[in-house]
Amino acid sequence: MTSAAYNPETDGAKMQFKDAMSYGDYLYLDNVLAQQHPRSTAHDEMLFIIQHQTSELWMKLAIHELSAARTALQEGDTAHMFKMLARVSRIFEQLNSAWDVLRTMTPADYTKFREALGPSSGFQSYQYRMIEYVLGNRNPNMLQPHEHVPQVHKLLSDELDRPSFYDEVIRLLFRTLDGHEDNVPSPDLRAPHAHVPEVQDRWKHVYENIDEHWTLYELGEKLMDLEDYFRRWRFNHVTTVERVIGFKRGTGGTSGVQYLRRMLSVELFPELWTLRGEL
Repeated sequence: MTSAAYNPETDGAKMQFKDAMSYGDYLYLDNVLAQQHPRSTAHDEMLFIIQHQTSELWMKLAIHELSAARTALQEGDTAHMFKMLARVSRIFEQLNSAWDVLRTMTPADYTKFREALGPSSGFQSYQYRMIEYVLGNRNPNMLQPHEHVPQVHKLLSDELDRPSFYDEVIRLLFRTLDGHEDNVPSPDLRAPHAHVPEVQDRWKHVYENIDEHWTLYELGEKLMDLEDYFRRWRFNHVTTVERVIGFKRGTGGTSGVQYLRRMLSVELFPELWTLRGEL
């Protein structure tokens, strides 16, 4: 056994990067790691900033995957669509785990820097809003917090002018089962998707004839996986906020825990949930 320090270069590892791309170069780490700017001297503000910044990065990836999944669905590429939907579910699993770290912050810790947040609040996250809009929970009132950033407001508004991912799923459902799209319900693009009995009837037919409609059945279950993780994320959000600030109003002016609890009742794919009671 030798006491000499191991040198990876002896096994062929590149160790000099003066004229080559390094790990930090590829990831622009200097820029990424320079974006944490606490506004107080409180120790836990760094945790708060990094948790939210990393969540936004995961949401950026979720939007990337959902946008590609919608395109794949439109093009009939179900194999790649399924892979992307599975990835989004895993992304929300990561987002759920992030709350475990934030919950190590006590009410006393948070109080030390809460005033530094001003009126900023997580409900103002445009990427979270985009995820909801893409999936079908479309509340046009939530455009208002983004009017001060025209490019963001336009990005969200443009999303409301196109069918949601679930709208495209419903179109596929009717086209496959009916052989045409004549009976496809006209979606209200600027309103949250509401339960449609005709949609549930067709999902019921799929779930009662799994072998005949396996691809649609698999799609339905992929959607259930996704919303399952999404619901857990919302629930963990509520639990974390209640644990840290109780029933105080949110920094953005919302009712805090009461507002978040109201969001727990939102169903992205209501027909698939209601169907369970009929099988």
